[in-house]
Amino acid sequence: MEVGQIVYSKAGRDSGKYYAVIEVVGEDRVRIADGCTRRIKGAKLKNIKHLQSDGDMLAKIADKLKNGQQVFDAELYSALRFYNENKE
Repeated sequence: MEVGQIVYSKAGRDSGKYYAVIEVVGEDRVRIADGCTRRIKGAKLKNIKHLQSDGDMLAKIADKLKNGQQVFDAELYSALRFYNENKE
């Protein structure tokens, strides 16, 4: 898992939605957010075994997070809207 990677939640109350990895906490945990129900300031700590990744990245958001720049929730929500609206 990498910062900026798009993941799909397979388990928990948030299952069935797409999120972005905001921070890698350890080998098996990451913080995820979607900019709407789960804001960046309150990013959820999640075990990576409950997440599925297809390899897509949010490059602009990843660059901002890695450089310490501010990422707005609206930016994140807008970037993930395509994934959450077009899921099966």
